[in-house]
Amino acid sequence: MSRPRIILTNDDGILAPGIKMLWKALHEADFADLFVIAPSTERSGTGVSITWDRPMLIQESDWPGDTPAWSVDGTPADCIKMGVRVLLDTPPDFIISGINAGSNAGRNLLHSGTVGAVIEGILRDIPGMAFSCEDGKAPNFHVAEKYVVPLTHYLMEHPLPKGSFLNVNVPHAAKDKVKGFRLTRQGRGRWTENPHLHIETEHGPSYWLGGKPEELTEDADCDIALLREGYLTAVPIHIHELTDRKELRERQENFEDFFTKVLF
Repeated sequence: MSRPRIILTNDDGILAPGIKMLWKALHEADFADLFVIAPSTERSGTGVSITWDRPMLIQESDWPGDTPAWSVDGTPADCIKMGVRVLLDTPPDFIISGINAGSNAGRNLLHSGTVGAVIEGILRDIPGMAFSCEDGKAPNFHVAEKYVVPLTHYLMEHPLPKGSFLNVNVPHAAKDKVKGFRLTRQGRGRWTENPHLHIETEHGPSYWLGGKPEELTEDADCDIALLREGYLTAVPIHIHELTDRKELRERQENFEDFFTKVLF
């Protein structure tokens, strides 16, 4: 059986320590061919956004172990697009994004460039996993590293359904204090805006958007609550189709009848 081909990416930039730790874990395991394709600078909070308004510079990057590596002057989703369409001769078998400095538990993943790269892969039927550390100020990458290879092997041997990926978050704890794994569901919490004035200009005020955790009551069995308890959490996220099928079934006939009478 041929070795799997894995794209490693992130939203913290190609020079970030998290992606180097991600690469180190997989390189030492030596079971896959690795390709590093990451933003040239930090692109946190870009979600699945892509770059339409300018050309993107792609540069080869020196990387240990003779691993092919490129920086892309764009978003994490751009990195996957350029990787699949420009840089690699055949599509990858898997995408791993991270290791992110900061939690992507709860609804944070909707803003996350770390997750956005994996979603871009899922839209192309390329399976993947997003990896994040709970504490953004002092991320414990050395703890997260321990779990990268086992989780990758698990997903390759037991693939998720088409359209799903795994969102993994590592608690801020030492290796011997992580209580265990929990496959769980997404919590409600997110980073909410915390705007503060930057400068006043002749055209109006300039603000930093800012952000802070939104304090919500969480059920005990969700990722945010379990992270607080010291568990590593993994949430299967499904984005193959976003249609609310229940609402479609219940509303379709009434909706169409209403607008037929109004418009025709």
